[in-house]
Amino acid sequence: MKITASLIMVIIIMHTITLVNVTIFDGEWNGIVLALSSILFLVAIAIFGVDRQRNRHDYKIRK
Repeated sequence: MKITASLIMVIIIMHTITLVNVTIFDGEWNGIVLALSSILFLVAIAIFGVDRQRNRHDYKIRK
C-alpha cells in the first residue's frame, strides 16, 4: 500500500470515530475518541517518518 493511501486511511478512521461519537453517542465517549485519535496520529507520524527516512536513504544510495 502506498504511503499516501495509508495516511488517508488513518485520517478517514479518525474522522469516522469522531463522527460516530458525536452522532450516535452524543459525545459521551470523548476521552476514548481523543485517545484513539492521538494513537492514530502517532501511527501516521511513524509511518511518514519511516517512509521519509527510507526515501532519504535511497536518495543517498542512488547519488
